Formats: sequence, C-alpha cells, structure tokens
Amino acid sequence: MSDIGGRTIDAFLAQLASDAPTPGGGAVAGLAGANGAALIEMVCNLTIGKVGYEEVDERMRAIVAEATAGRAALLDLADRDATAFDGVMAAFKMPKDTDAQKAERSLAIQREYEAAAVVPLECAKQAAALMGLAAEVTKIGNAQAASDGSSAAQCLSAAVWCATYNVEINAAALKDQAKAQALRDEVSALRASTQAQLDAANQAFAERIA
Repeated sequence: MSDIGGRTIDAFLAQLASDAPTPGGGAVAGLAGANGAALIEMVCNLTIGKVGYEEVDERMRAIVAEATAGRAALLDLADRDATAFDGVMAAFKMPKDTDAQKAERSLAIQREYEAAAVVPLECAKQAAALMGLAAEVTKIGNAQAASDGSSAAQCLSAAVWCATYNVEINAAALKDQAKAQALRDEVSALRASTQAQLDAANQAFAERIA
C-alpha cells in the first residue's frame, strides 16, 4: 500500500478517525486532490498511443506530466497540513506564567494559525490548477475513460472545498483582520474558478456519453 507521512492508508484512516487533532480535513484535502491528479493521469495513459487519438497524443503527454507533478505536490501538502496544525497545538502549550510569556505565546499562536491557513490555501490552489486539466481530459481523452476524467474533477473540487474550509477556520482565529480578509478573498476566487471548471467537466462528460 502507498503511505502518507510514513503511514499506510489503513493507519492514516485509523488516526484520522481518532480523537487526535491531526491529521484532519486539510490532510484529507491533499489526499482527495492527489486522487484527482492520479485519475487525470489514468485518462492520459489510456489515451496515449491509442488508435483514433493521435491528434491529442502530444497534449496528453504534456498533461500527464503536469498531473504527476501535481499529485506529488498534493501528497506533500497533506503531510504539511498536519505538521502546520501541530504547530498551533504546540503554541497553545507554551508557558504563560508571566506577562512576557503570555505575550510571546500570543504571538506564536497567531503566527502558527497563519501558517496553518497558508498550507491548505496552497493545497486549494494546487487542486484548482488541475481542475482545467480534468475537464480537458474528459472532453478529448479516451471516451471510455470519460467517467474517470469527470471523477477527477469531482475529487479536485472536493479538495478545494475541504482545503478552503481549513483556510477559513484558521483565518477566523487571526487578529489581523486585513490578513484574514485577504485569505477569505482568495478562498472565494478559488471556489468560483473551481465551480466553473467542474461545470465544464460535467458538461464534457454529458457530451461524451450522449
């Protein structure tokens, strides 16, 4: 079995189901996105070299390379998300016996919450960047794998939403309202672009099976 952060998939899910604070939704977002990227690769590999798809062969080869890189990045972000939130938990455990310690702890908590928002934002951006490829392979890839292309889009869309929920909850803890609003603005833009590409993938799928 593949592993996530040194854990088998079974072990990852067992820890996810436990009362441990990590891994959580952010790590799941990375994993969902990696699944979407892998499905894009699948469609490409079922198209490359196949009779009737010669005109898109070169494009499929380019897409598969991009999706492979995206898959690796998203798996890395799944691990980084858990690490980032561990930083938040560590900050809360800092001593607070003196005014100086309280001030240092407060700054650390804010710093770690911001880091914990930035990592899932990266995940959402990475997943959103692959959405267009999912729609494209659904439209021009092997018709027999159109369901895999549209499934890729659904996985990537889920990754964007799961990741951006984590951005929002960590942004809500920030005292710097300008930073928090900037994060929320990026979330809104990512969700809008993701929905547009998901609609395109769904339309492409409907056309392939019509």
